Amino acid sequence: MIKKEIQEEIEKIQEADILVGIPSYNNASTIGHVVKAVQAGLAKYFPNRKSVLVNSDGGSSDGTTEVVEKTTVEDFQAILLHHKVGPVFKIATPYHGIPGKGSAFRTIFAIASNLNVKACAVVDSDLRSITPEWIELLIKPLIEGGFDYVAPLYHRHKYDGTITNSIIYPLTRALYGRRIRQPIGGDFGFSGKLAEYYLEKDVWETDVARYGIDIWMTTTAVANQFKVCQAFLGAKIHDPKDPGADLSAMLYQVVGATFELMETYADAWKAVKGSEGVPTFGFQYAVGLEPVAVNLDRMIDKFRLGIRELHDIWKGFMPDEVMRFLHKTDVMQKTDFHIPDEIWVEIIYSFALAAHSKVLNREHLLKSLTPLYIGRVASFVIETWECSAAEVEEKIDKLSLSFEEHKSFLLNRWS
Repeated sequence: MIKKEIQEEIEKIQEADILVGIPSYNNASTIGHVVKAVQAGLAKYFPNRKSVLVNSDGGSSDGTTEVVEKTTVEDFQAILLHHKVGPVFKIATPYHGIPGKGSAFRTIFAIASNLNVKACAVVDSDLRSITPEWIELLIKPLIEGGFDYVAPLYHRHKYDGTITNSIIYPLTRALYGRRIRQPIGGDFGFSGKLAEYYLEKDVWETDVARYGIDIWMTTTAVANQFKVCQAFLGAKIHDPKDPGADLSAMLYQVVGATFELMETYADAWKAVKGSEGVPTFGFQYAVGLEPVAVNLDRMIDKFRLGIRELHDIWKGFMPDEVMRFLHKTDVMQKTDFHIPDEIWVEIIYSFALAAHSKVLNREHLLKSLTPLYIGRVASFVIETWECSAAEVEEKIDKLSLSFEEHKSFLLNRWS
């Protein structure tokens, strides 16, 4: 898995305390800022630790790895560093195996294992909002707090991250009983021990290697009783998309991975009732967020088209009262358009049960969820148009409680 020349670099470094990984694919325009932030964070907060930065690249053709190799923080005094700054070792390597973020992470886990590191973090290569403090917040709970997994906590625009807000967060919270607000955030910290555990899992020739690595890491940590926490990182600024745009592929990938993990960890989630918070680090503050465009008319049109075209598929596994409700929404005025939490919970649990019982091809099943998801997001946008960020969080918490309270719907039908 590790090329000979990279193995030679590892042998020169021998051991390290901290490893920060940056998976990439054609990110030459943004990765320089990420590398600088990582280097500054390591120098500022861990000056006495031996640190390694690993860029695991998917075969970029735009010079991404060259940017990583050339980028350095030239003036540490500009970031008010006056103590001695040790070198940060850099390894830039293409990964092998199935193309995808998971394979990039596997290479990072392997290098971490070879260097016997104590603490690791991975950060996305297209971040515009990362600061040196992210490295402190993702690494320090591992080194000083004895945690194994640090999930990110961000402030995001109320219409950004809608798959997380409407499905992945409330579902994983109800299943596994831990309130990890951004289970697919993309930026994580984990102990060397957990990196070894991930590496030993037999998933690297599956869809986990292609996509789904984020929810797999979070779920694996929680379901196997590793010590988890979350760290507030401020705003996550990336390129948000209109929630009504074509999100079918992402929905299929993320929800499919979550349902697959329900099979793996059925014994773990069946025994869980309710949920509890996890320790949260970092000073929380309000941040300015970039606007997200929403086209409500297009979203409702896609939802209604789905009802007409997919009715026969859905009625094979969804409760009759849910089907009757969906037909009523088909004639609702836009101002009255609303899909209640309880109906949405039954829809998601029904799809999970249909995937479990293999009533039809998994890809066809999950892609048929897209118009329902778009309809639910449209309903949420209408409901929260005038709401503050705090009020929106209250509504997401209420939805999550509904997933917990109706978990018996899932349990009673899961065989």
